[in-house]
Amino acid sequence: MPDDSLLDDPARLGAADQEGLLRAGAMAGAQVRATAEAARDAGLDRLAGQRPRAIVLITRPGLGPAVSRLLAELLLPSCPVPLVVTDVVPPWVGALDVVIAHTDEPGDVVLAEGVDRAGRFGAGVVLTAPAEGPVAAAAAGKAVLIAPRIAVRPGFGFAKAYTAGLLALDTLGLLRLDSELLADELDREAERSHPQHESFVNPAKTLALRLADHAPLLWGLDHVATAVGRHAVQVLGTHTDLVCDVVGYPQASSRIALHRAAVKATAGRDIFADPDDFDGPAALPPRVLLLAVRAQPGDPVRRQATETLPGADVLAPAEEITADEPTCAGVLALRFELAALYLGLAAGTTGGTGRYAPATA
Repeated sequence: MPDDSLLDDPARLGAADQEGLLRAGAMAGAQVRATAEAARDAGLDRLAGQRPRAIVLITRPGLGPAVSRLLAELLLPSCPVPLVVTDVVPPWVGALDVVIAHTDEPGDVVLAEGVDRAGRFGAGVVLTAPAEGPVAAAAAGKAVLIAPRIAVRPGFGFAKAYTAGLLALDTLGLLRLDSELLADELDREAERSHPQHESFVNPAKTLALRLADHAPLLWGLDHVATAVGRHAVQVLGTHTDLVCDVVGYPQASSRIALHRAAVKATAGRDIFADPDDFDGPAALPPRVLLLAVRAQPGDPVRRQATETLPGADVLAPAEEITADEPTCAGVLALRFELAALYLGLAAGTTGGTGRYAPATA
């Protein structure tokens, strides 16, 4: 059970965060700027003017799957070239294709072999990876290797991998990116969620408290938001022991028993009811969060979801900030990352060994 009081006690929160995880999470904006500089120096502009036969997004373990799916959904449905999302570099990759990949594991042999093969056959390769190790060696002279310029621990490089992918797609003329806007909004989100800010004005702490002691149902109202939900599941699984469900709302509504439990959980509650008295299928009561990135006035999916689940939380960055889709998606991803950190610190599942014990009188 998380110690909710820890979140609004800066001294205890700081003591619980022995490894400086909150500070690492708050460096997302700095990662964007550093990645943009590193990409320029690595020669990313050599892709300019190309019209690839196919874009291949690689989903190596860790952050790769969520980043690749998010990039894919931002491109769809208007991408003018075939889009492939896969765990390994396909054997057919050739000189007309562009491969985009990320790893925190310098010794990922499968990726190293794929990068080497793609490079030998003349494919464009954009890779974010540590500067040393087999993966970097395979990329030498064959790929645009964007090595980190800001030291971040493994698992905290979402902003780096996401920015590198967006920059590659922007250079190819497939997607527009304002990297300064993305960095600025991530900085603002980190400031809003600063540990010194109390829960009622801190969006990440508020989200953490909403998720605590519940089974999160992260249901997307659009494909981009559902992809962000996949990153949320990754960071929640990294820092907490919560078991989450992530899917688009149309698919969620077809899961009859789970959807019925969600309807019950979001209906008007009896104020005298015991909050521990939940007879649904999960060990923890569900908490429905409807995620939206694309601003679609009159969207029938959103209307149906909010009417059916009137008590659900709706997380829609476009209603809070004026920014493009890649930036709104990045802000939502960062909010989940910081919320997962706060919740993990409060529960003792991250930031140190064992549960952080509250102060005693």
